[in-house]
Amino acid sequence: MNFSSDNSYGVADEIMAAVVAANRGAAVSYGGDDWSMRVSARFADLFEHEVEVFLVPTGTAANALSVATLTPAHGAVLCHAEGHIHLEECGACEFYALGARLVPVEGFAGRMTVPGLKAALARYPGIRHDLVPSALSLTQSTECGTVYPIDEIAALAGLAHENGLGVHMDGARFANAAAALGCAPADITWRAGIDILSFGATKNGAIAAEAVIVFDRTRGRDLFHRRKRGGLLVSKTRFLAAQLEAYLVDDLWLRLASRANAMAARLAAGLASLPAVRLPWPVEANEVFPVLPRALAVKLRESGAVFHDWTATGLAGTGHAPSPDECLVRLVTSFRTEAGDIDAFIAAARGLAERT
Repeated sequence: MNFSSDNSYGVADEIMAAVVAANRGAAVSYGGDDWSMRVSARFADLFEHEVEVFLVPTGTAANALSVATLTPAHGAVLCHAEGHIHLEECGACEFYALGARLVPVEGFAGRMTVPGLKAALARYPGIRHDLVPSALSLTQSTECGTVYPIDEIAALAGLAHENGLGVHMDGARFANAAAALGCAPADITWRAGIDILSFGATKNGAIAAEAVIVFDRTRGRDLFHRRKRGGLLVSKTRFLAAQLEAYLVDDLWLRLASRANAMAARLAAGLASLPAVRLPWPVEANEVFPVLPRALAVKLRESGAVFHDWTATGLAGTGHAPSPDECLVRLVTSFRTEAGDIDAFIAAARGLAERT
């Protein structure tokens, strides 16, 4: 019953087989290999758009390079207060952007709102000594397991562009969002105003493979050199490309994400049936955030369940915040999560709650 992270599980068989196959013989290094060429073409087909593709080994690298290429050192990057780049990446975006500042924007359930973005922009009226708002970063799916629908992305990106900001999407769980929405990848990226996407695969069955997808070349023109200067150009790039090629073949990426989402929905339904448990926001991708009695959380861990406590800062003042005897926890499902583990977790929770 391990729900600690989708990073905790292994590698999809198809991706592992592709890496083994790429290990035969020699190939051109630094991205000149056939795998890299093919995967770039696959991304262009997937997004129905001419794109530039930069492969990197981690999601933090993808986000930091993307944000840095949109933002000068004196710039401000507007992101959700609970966004991964703001809370979980140790200032990497600010480091790679040579000191640009991440500016948190409020919004419920991990989603930024147009009024919230307007309020954040209003804090920078253009006075000479201000930072210059330069980029908007949206997380899809969000850190709260919710998903931005197409119209919300378009409204936020449109407001950002009206104010001269480039728009980045942190898509570490992009596959889960696309599977949840059931729409074309183009509809939630460039058609909605996204300029640069961090396309994740590691959380959804890859070993370590992410891609920076540039839709607007005028905004990403220096990524080639930023990646090299930042120490993020992998010499044996074929092994990153082989993972992503296998990931995209026959919509494997969507099938893996759909399974993870389905397991999260099963878990959420089971938790919602327990009187002592509540879900403060919708479960739309592969993360579930229940508010549990603290005693129940302790007993679940003693029974072998693995999960993380989560900050309830985003629930303050909403009527959903935990009481002193409760805690907010995060449960994450993956493409390898078994229905039996979920059913065992729910059964344990029900039995322990009845005895508490």
